Amino acid sequence: MVNFEMPIVSIIMGSRSDLEVMKEAKSIMDDFEIESEMKIISAHRTPEYMFEFASGAKKRGIKVIIAGAGGSAHLPGMTASMTSLPVIGVPIMTKSLKGMDSLLSIVQMPFGIPVATVAINGSKNAAILAIRILALEDGKLAKKLNSFMEAQRKSVLEERL
Repeated sequence: MVNFEMPIVSIIMGSRSDLEVMKEAKSIMDDFEIESEMKIISAHRTPEYMFEFASGAKKRGIKVIIAGAGGSAHLPGMTASMTSLPVIGVPIMTKSLKGMDSLLSIVQMPFGIPVATVAINGSKNAAILAIRILALEDGKLAKKLNSFMEAQRKSVLEERL
């Protein structure tokens, strides 16, 4: 059974400019009543803090990390290199390359350092993936997830022509 009194999902991002995208993941967590936290952690500007966060996340009770990053997008991969927890990368849209730079940086991880990667600006799906992982060990959460999926199915059927 998951302990919902402490954060079990960490939503991290490289800078405040990523907040608009990443707060959607927090909203999904709140909808499912999953305790989560949000932090700004830069792989390049605060590497010591990133190391401390990633290496200590499991001890603090974190079960899944959702990491959003734009540009060179090292935060998800560097975080994954320092923990055995599942890390879900969210590539953030960039002005210069429209997020393709972020996507390729996150998805092209070396063997042994996996980062599950969602679509550019796909923090909602990152949250749903995190919930699917957590639901493996929590029957109550699995029921909520199944209800959510059924509601989505019904909404599509209602919109059919």
